[in-house]
Amino acid sequence: MTRLSVNINKIATLRNARGGDIPNVVKVALDCESFGADGITVHPRPDERHIRHKDVYDLRPLLHTEFNIEGYPAPEFIDLVLKVKPHQVTLVPDSPGQITSNAGWDTKSNFDFLNEVLDKFNNAGIRTSVFVSTETEMIEYAAKAGADRVELYTEPYAKAYPQNREAAVAPFVEAAKVVRSLGLGLNAGHDLSLANLNYFYQNIPWLDEVSIGHALISDALYLGLERTIQEYKNCLR
Repeated sequence: MTRLSVNINKIATLRNARGGDIPNVVKVALDCESFGADGITVHPRPDERHIRHKDVYDLRPLLHTEFNIEGYPAPEFIDLVLKVKPHQVTLVPDSPGQITSNAGWDTKSNFDFLNEVLDKFNNAGIRTSVFVSTETEMIEYAAKAGADRVELYTEPYAKAYPQNREAAVAPFVEAAKVVRSLGLGLNAGHDLSLANLNYFYQNIPWLDEVSIGHALISDALYLGLERTIQEYKNCLR
């Protein structure tokens, strides 16, 4: 079964826009779990413009499902992850001011850096995932660096899907086959939605996990959070 991890960054963005504690990030995360989410994802950035470090510490002892922390492995991020010890850490190549993740790692050029960071997390017993494109070489170097999984960056799929879904998914199917041949776990994320998720899953049914935030929280404005999570779960069946 492919697991659905709900990224709650947008909940924190809404809270921070007004100050105070509405909506409460922890309560929403626990509600997501009770509505059927298989995990919770957060992406704390250096400026804490959405998820704050305090949120990460508050969430860890209360979550019942998988906790995934994603981010660029700067020293303060590494320290946070090692202290919190989530089930999974996902490394993304974001610059500090970046609005959202918009590319996978160049795992070949950054091999030594990634290898050192992955060793720290692997030695701490935290499952590791590296955000990559569909290029075979990038996946291979992620494996060599010591990643347990890769997360395929799916924005190109989402953009091409309305015009030609077969062509859109084809490079991801090939990449997924490479991932499987290397013995890595397979995650996917970025711009997956109710419109395109089921087709992606049908073509790559051995996906371990999808991480979805922006589209899911946007859909919840119309459908409600509980129904939205169930609709996304239905796309993975």
